[in-house]
Amino acid sequence: MYDYTIIGAGIVGLSVGLELTKRYPNARILIVEKEAAISVHQTGRNSGVIHSGIYYKPGSLKARMARTGNRQMVNFCKQHGIEHDMCGKLIVATNQDELALLENLYARGLENQLDVEKISADELKEIEPHVKGIAAIRVPSTGIVNYQRVAQVFAEQIQQNGGEIILNTEVQDMTDDTDGVQLHTNRGIHQTKFLINCGGLFSDRIAQMAGIKTDMRIIPFRGEYFELNPEKRHLVQNLVYPVPNPDFPFLGVHFTRMMDGRVLIGPNAVLSFKREGYSKTDFEVKDFIESTTYPGLLKLASKNAAEGLKEIYRSYSKKALVKEIQRFIPEIDEEDIVPGKAGVRAQALDSDGHLIDDFMMIQGRRMVHVCNAPSPAATASLEIGREIVSRVEKKYQGTASY
Repeated sequence: MYDYTIIGAGIVGLSVGLELTKRYPNARILIVEKEAAISVHQTGRNSGVIHSGIYYKPGSLKARMARTGNRQMVNFCKQHGIEHDMCGKLIVATNQDELALLENLYARGLENQLDVEKISADELKEIEPHVKGIAAIRVPSTGIVNYQRVAQVFAEQIQQNGGEIILNTEVQDMTDDTDGVQLHTNRGIHQTKFLINCGGLFSDRIAQMAGIKTDMRIIPFRGEYFELNPEKRHLVQNLVYPVPNPDFPFLGVHFTRMMDGRVLIGPNAVLSFKREGYSKTDFEVKDFIESTTYPGLLKLASKNAAEGLKEIYRSYSKKALVKEIQRFIPEIDEEDIVPGKAGVRAQALDSDGHLIDDFMMIQGRRMVHVCNAPSPAATASLEIGREIVSRVEKKYQGTASY
């Protein structure tokens, strides 16, 4: 019998495990992961950005946790010798229509208590000589890191503190009885007094397995990246983002310098026909039917049809993608970029067609389900871990035996 069991060894599940081992050194803590390694999905396939929190609604969990989590992540990296770079980022307007949106974003940054700075076209040229823009915002608190390395250190600390991580173990069913929760896996049954679901792309199914009814479904959106050829990497110094389209729920194609020197361009956002579908040909019947028959997705698609079609077109047309890239860096041509990795964003969508904008944590009897933790979850992971453990404490108070 474990005191706490966490489903999922991505960076969020590991952050919860790390916080539990710190607060309860005598507790029996287990993390189960269906893959043969930790952090192979969203954690290992993102762009490695330490986000500032500028985009998120003031007062939301995302805004608060990104801001606090940003500082915690930087301190953690310093403490454990994890290479990172607080290089800052630029959000660039390329035409007059974007200036009002850029001003709104600047105001939001101030409201979220961030150090943000307006940049003129001349100042932009000094910072990013090859980027074309008429105005920009500079966000100094944005950085880059390898989140798989961070997750690895989380895991090492959990095990040093006495926690267990079991790989190749997929939860297939569960029962909540008088003594606790029984997890039925492909490798036997594990009993636990309290369960935390950090299942990412499958978090809604795990919640459903536990009998939790939610008005949401995880819809997988694949984000495809290209990489700049080595001889053109000098065209991007750090991080360059577009002004996001307020009518479309994603940030748009941007430029990210990685810790290893590579420069990623992307991602786009297209519906994946498999929850862990990283290529255009990946297909899973159950995932496809669940997504395409969900009323929320049909409503979302109707509201964002024009932008959605553009995303699909750019996914299949390199020429169209390069045209978008050249709005910012005219010197980049088709032969300068090659396909890179892809990731899948686990985005919760309600039945009315609204993307759930904030982190979503649902509490049940002896359970907490993290049912929406897309970006900036990696940045905010340490703070998310603290928040979840605090919620567990309130729910579980007085019942622990350790």
